[in-house]
Amino acid sequence: LGVHQLFEMRVPTHAAVSATVELARKVVGEAKASYVNALLRKVSAKTLEQWLEPLATIEDRIAQLAVRYSHPEWIVSAYFDLLRESDEVALALAANNIPAVPTLVAWPGRSTQQELVDLGGIATPYSPYGASSPSMPGDLDLIRTRYAGVQDEGSQLVAHVFAQAAQAQQSWLDLCAGPGGKAALISSIAAETDKSFTANEISDVRANLVEQVVAKGRVWVGDGRAIADHDEMFGAVIADVPCTGIGALRRRPEVRWRRKASDLAGLSQLQGELLDSAIGVTEVGGVIAYATCSPHLAETKVQVNSALKRHPGISQIDVAPYLPANLQGATSGQSMQLWTHRHGTDAMFLALFRRVS
Repeated sequence: LGVHQLFEMRVPTHAAVSATVELARKVVGEAKASYVNALLRKVSAKTLEQWLEPLATIEDRIAQLAVRYSHPEWIVSAYFDLLRESDEVALALAANNIPAVPTLVAWPGRSTQQELVDLGGIATPYSPYGASSPSMPGDLDLIRTRYAGVQDEGSQLVAHVFAQAAQAQQSWLDLCAGPGGKAALISSIAAETDKSFTANEISDVRANLVEQVVAKGRVWVGDGRAIADHDEMFGAVIADVPCTGIGALRRRPEVRWRRKASDLAGLSQLQGELLDSAIGVTEVGGVIAYATCSPHLAETKVQVNSALKRHPGISQIDVAPYLPANLQGATSGQSMQLWTHRHGTDAMFLALFRRVS
C-alpha cells in the first residue's frame, strides 16, 4: 500500500511512509513496522522510472511486461494472442491497473438514462441505459429503491445486444443469472416489450439477489446444465458463463494472482456444458447468446468454434448489426470483444447463434 501511494497516487513521501508504518505497527507489531519503515525509505529514494530502468535488460517481452504491469505471464501471453502488438498489449495491461469509475444503469420502465444524468451522471457513450458517476452509487435513491443499478457499460452492452437480437422471440431465459445485474436489465427490457422472462441461478443466495431486482418473471434455482429438466423451451437464451474474469481485473485486481492457467481446463469444460444446455432448450429459429468477462481464446473463440462443431443445427449470427454505430474496434470475427483500453469497459466477449434445426 505504501509503495502504491508513493508511485501511483503521488502521496507525499512523509505521509505515505508514516501512514503505512503506523498501519504495520498495528497489524504486525513494532519490529516489522521498523522493517517497513526502512524499506519504504529505500524505495522512495528513487523515482518509479528509475526503479523500472533494469526492466530494459529483460529480453523476453512477455516477462518484461509481466513485471512492469504486475500481471502473471500467462495473462500477458493471452493478451498477445489477441492484440498481437506489444504496444497495445502494454496499454491493455496498464488499463487493468486503473480503477474503474462506477457506472450506473437505468432499468427501462423503472428509470431512464436521462434521470441518471440529471442526478449528476455522465451518459455512457455506447449503452443507452448507462451513466458514469464518481460519487458513491449507494447514495442514490434510484439505487436504494431498485429502480436502477450499478453495472459496467460492457455488461450493459451484452444485455442490450442480446435483447435486440432476441426481439422476434417471445420467451427469454438468463441461464446463469446471479447476482442479477444482467437479469435486471434484460427482464426490464423484456417487460417493456411484452416478452416473458425466466432467470436461472445455481446458488440460493444469488438467486435471492436476482429475485430482488428482476422486473417480472420467474426465478429458478438449479444447475444450468440441467435446465432441460424443466421441460420447457425458450425463444432466446443467454449464457453468461463462469470464467477466469481476466477481463475485469481493474475491478478485482487480486484475481490475476488467484487464478492460474491450470484453471482454464475445468472452466472451459463447464462453459461448454452450459452452452450445450442453452442450445438444448432453445426453440428452432431461436437465439443463443454466449458471454464471458474474459478475452482468453480458450473461453471465447475456442468455445464458439467447438459449439459449432458439436451442434450442426446452429449457426453463428454476426453481432455487428446490433452494435452501436460509434463503437469501433469491438468485433472479432462475428463476435463482440470489448477492451478496457479501447472502450473504457470491462473486456466482455459476446457471440450470438441461431438454432436452425
